[in-house]
Amino acid sequence: MVQVDTKVVRRRITTVAIFAALALAFGGLVLLGELTRNTEEFGRLYQAILLVNTLGAALLVIIIGVNLVRSFRDYRSNAPGARLKMRLVNAFVVLVIAPVAVVYLYSIQFLNEGIDSWFDIRVEQGLGDALELSRTALDMRMRDNIGRTRQLADNLISVADGDIYQLLPRLRVNVDAQELTVFSGGSRIIATSSANPMDTMPLLPTEEMLLSLRRNNFFVGLEIRPDDRYLVRTAVLLPGRSRGRLRILQALYPLGKRMGPLAGSVEETVTRYSELSFLREPLKSSFILSLSIIVLVSLLIAVYGAFFFARRLVAPVQSLIAGTRAVAQGDFDTRLPSAKRDEIGFLVDSFNDMIERLDTARSDARRSKAQVENERASLEAILARLSTGVIALEKNLTLRTANEAAGKILDLDFRNREGEQIEHLVEGNISVKQFFGVLTGHLDNNEFEWREQIVLKSESGRRVLVCACTALPGSYRSRGGLVVVFDDITELLQTQRDAAWGEVARRLAHEIKNPLTPIQLSAERIRRKYLGEEQLPSPEFLERATHTIVQQVEAMRDMVNAFSEYARAPEMNLIDINLNLLIRQVTELYLGQKNQPTVLLDLEENLPDISVDAVRIRQVLHNVIRNALEALGEQEDGQVIVATRLVKTDSVQHIEITVDDNGPGLPPEYREEIFDPYVTTKVKGTGLGLAIVKKLVEEHGGEVIIYSEAGEGTHVKIVLPVSNTGMSDSEKEMSGESVGRRKSA
Repeated sequence: MVQVDTKVVRRRITTVAIFAALALAFGGLVLLGELTRNTEEFGRLYQAILLVNTLGAALLVIIIGVNLVRSFRDYRSNAPGARLKMRLVNAFVVLVIAPVAVVYLYSIQFLNEGIDSWFDIRVEQGLGDALELSRTALDMRMRDNIGRTRQLADNLISVADGDIYQLLPRLRVNVDAQELTVFSGGSRIIATSSANPMDTMPLLPTEEMLLSLRRNNFFVGLEIRPDDRYLVRTAVLLPGRSRGRLRILQALYPLGKRMGPLAGSVEETVTRYSELSFLREPLKSSFILSLSIIVLVSLLIAVYGAFFFARRLVAPVQSLIAGTRAVAQGDFDTRLPSAKRDEIGFLVDSFNDMIERLDTARSDARRSKAQVENERASLEAILARLSTGVIALEKNLTLRTANEAAGKILDLDFRNREGEQIEHLVEGNISVKQFFGVLTGHLDNNEFEWREQIVLKSESGRRVLVCACTALPGSYRSRGGLVVVFDDITELLQTQRDAAWGEVARRLAHEIKNPLTPIQLSAERIRRKYLGEEQLPSPEFLERATHTIVQQVEAMRDMVNAFSEYARAPEMNLIDINLNLLIRQVTELYLGQKNQPTVLLDLEENLPDISVDAVRIRQVLHNVIRNALEALGEQEDGQVIVATRLVKTDSVQHIEITVDDNGPGLPPEYREEIFDPYVTTKVKGTGLGLAIVKKLVEEHGGEVIIYSEAGEGTHVKIVLPVSNTGMSDSEKEMSGESVGRRKSA
């Protein structure tokens, strides 16, 4: 099915209506102009012409009304160019109506006064006198001619018909006649004589002439020939010789060359004047109506022309406005059709050039933006995967961005906090407050590029950060901002200390272990040799001395073994175990003993199996639980709670083992170095227990966290991954080798 464009159809209908209205209007005006010059046809065709002009005017009114409604609708809807078009239409209409109205009013006044001036009484009287004068002169001439004709008739009464033919030429010349003719029987020619040889046929009597002859025995009248000659036609009766026979003498006398036309002109002028005098008021009305119709149609055409030309003038401006709005909405493909080579055309071409340049600039900007976004995405991906914390600050110290590592290191969620002042960020977080305190201290001293190692102290312990700050391009004072890069080197320092202590332990173990064996052997020989002899003056003293030597050597051996355990490389034997079952086995050793704090279990059911070295984890549990029991001592309400929980973080499962006691807690001076070797609060402790615990847990890819407050007990949290994905590559290899050896065994 063919789809019809309603706009095209509407435009075609409007065009046809406009041409029809203009044709009717111009046709009516032309006919009206012709009829004003032909008053005889005016009355007959007046209604038809009025109908034609009315139809033309009505069509123009409808077209103007449609244009007016559209313009008003566009004006109300703030269509592009509507206000300018209305102003142009108003200006055109005012410029047309004002002079036309003045001309129309003066024309009506001129018509009324002009037509009235035509019918002056003196003119009418003069025309009457001229007519009377012409008639009197003509009557005198006609009476003279009829007298001459009667004299000729008297001369021809006794002349026979055959002789009349010879006599007529002489008589015609005597009376100065144009033509003499004698008829018999009304129209039979007896004889004729004419001054013009070309006139072979005389004028025949008319019915009017015959009737006048019967009544008055004569006829006289004015005859106009085809060549515009005026002749006086006379006729009298000639009694015939035979009784009852009637003859007629007809004579044509020429008038002067001036007298005839003047008399006819006077007669015609008087007749025309009489007609005009009778039609004076209708004539006024017809002229005024004709003028009104002409003015009305002209005004309607002018008003439509105002709409037409205003639309043509505003069309380029509307295109510019529409194009500007389209560009403002982001459509840079808009191109305006080229206009005429004038100022508007130059403006349209300039607009198209501008849009083309803007389109090119937008394309370049999009490419640059896409490149920047790609680089930004790459940078964000890099920052997200960095273990180093990165914080970007504006020049007014508001947060611009921070990566995930920064939040983890400072234990602060930076998400959705862009634009906040650092004063708001540090609220409720001691570590963050200390961190930004160092930053603001440098800024107060106008130090915008610096590097420093920062020590943060909190309830969870002591952490060491290495921090570097630099100003962004544009400098801090002008625009830019600051970038702070930092990393938590606490584990690195701890690892370095552990490595140092491990080296010390290996050397001490080697140096101490070598003399221990001969000392012990020598003490045992002395004991065996001298305790059996009776001459020994004091066997109790010898027994006590040798026992002390052996006991201290055993203590030193235990210390050497502990050093060796701390310093040796990890060789784990990983197996899948139920951690709750292992904890129950360990805690059974501490249950039911007198004068010992209560040990309680809070184990989460259905924990997944975990791949660990059971011996080492058992050692970790023994060390931690024993430390808690020793910290409680003989406290009456002392209790130790061992709990397990399954925790999911970042799609990774961990098992948390917590050991809580309600003992005195750790002194503040020990909290930061609790995992260092030889740091202990016990009198007989070696200070290697927690160091070994930390080392064993880290070998499994986990971590140990201790929270303690004086008088509020100690909370130890051991976090182990469900799988060994948290361990280093070397640990995985060693663990794999151990597991392989166990399975092969």
